[in-house]
Amino acid sequence: MTQPQDFAGRSALVTGAASGIGAACARQLAARGAKRLILVDVDAAGLDALDCDCSVERVVGSVGDEALWRDLEPRLEGLDHAVVNAGIGAGGAIADLSLADWRRVMEINLDGAFLTLSAAMRAMRAHGRGGSAVITSSSTAVKPVPGIGPYGVSKAAVSHMARIAAVEGAANKIRVNAIAPGGVDTAIWESSEEFRASVAENGREATFKAMASTTPSGRFASADEMAETMLFMLSDAGANITGHVLVSDGGFTL
Repeated sequence: MTQPQDFAGRSALVTGAASGIGAACARQLAARGAKRLILVDVDAAGLDALDCDCSVERVVGSVGDEALWRDLEPRLEGLDHAVVNAGIGAGGAIADLSLADWRRVMEINLDGAFLTLSAAMRAMRAHGRGGSAVITSSSTAVKPVPGIGPYGVSKAAVSHMARIAAVEGAANKIRVNAIAPGGVDTAIWESSEEFRASVAENGREATFKAMASTTPSGRFASADEMAETMLFMLSDAGANITGHVLVSDGGFTL
């Protein structure tokens, strides 16, 4: 099936673009006609390796750095879409976490999402055509999972931020939604020592199969699957959808 050119001539911002869901979104936006992409990640090599057939501006830095957004915001002029995706994982029980551990996650997952979304919405408001944004939340924002407190809390917060932003942006024709994936095969798992140990002992495929045993579908999604859904919400096909948090988790939260 030929991809529709439903982003023809559009510009889009994607954070966390060097791998996983962000990279999949960037590739699919380009394949579907995007004219210009602004890609942000701390991983310079990953950004350089990303091949997109359109004009690409690669920005290396942390989304939690306010100075990055001060420098970047003038270059967001004319922005049509934003994929607010950058995030990090974390482990540890709430009673045992230090404030530094907590803040490390919030700086990227919540503060970074706020800085990204607010800059994107200002750019969309300025040109008057409106636009759309999708924030990557998580099924752990819906279903409490022990041992990942800061991650789950940060994702619950960005889900609600999407709803508030949707109400605030409506007058300027700006739509904001969130997606709450369950397990997805992305590089974020590499931050887990337990995951790395299992891969070393059992292999990546067996590790993901075991992890997916708590999901009714019995599988984790691919980054491309998530990107397809996110681009639907971003596109004109999703024009009547705003303030929605879409759970796409293979039944994990049932």
